[in-house]
Amino acid sequence: MRKITLSNGKTVEVECLSCALTSGLIEPDGGVIFETEHFHAHQDVAYPIEGLVILASKRHIKCLDELTDEERLDYINSMTAIRKAQREVLGIDYVYYFYNEDTTHHFHTWMVPRYDWMNEFGGSVESVRPVLLHARNHWNSEDNNQKVLKAIEALKKTLN
Repeated sequence: MRKITLSNGKTVEVECLSCALTSGLIEPDGGVIFETEHFHAHQDVAYPIEGLVILASKRHIKCLDELTDEERLDYINSMTAIRKAQREVLGIDYVYYFYNEDTTHHFHTWMVPRYDWMNEFGGSVESVRPVLLHARNHWNSEDNNQKVLKAIEALKKTLN
């Protein structure tokens, strides 16, 4: 079991955070944004940034090449729908996509929006980690959390 601190300050103990989220054991703030037979999309539970979406496989796998043909199609269609909603509903012009195979969780992709306020941390992929830490350490306010929840609701309304 691993102890994980969520953006709302709660600590949970789970074997796999992705399994706990996709199975409903842990409810992400704002709930499920979008769900298909194979994937589950939710606001990142650790970083309170509007429109930061995690698209996680419901099946516990680690690598992209482990997806079935049906899952691969569902994955790209889901990412495309979410990205379109991020642009049209939240006005997000740019997104960084990350997925890594040496994670302690299972297969998931981070869809990290790029906002102007992030420029103070740099303008490349190297700026993402400092941005995430800044959000976690400085943006856990009631006001910002309400903005994040409002963004979640807007995405849910568009995607469902």
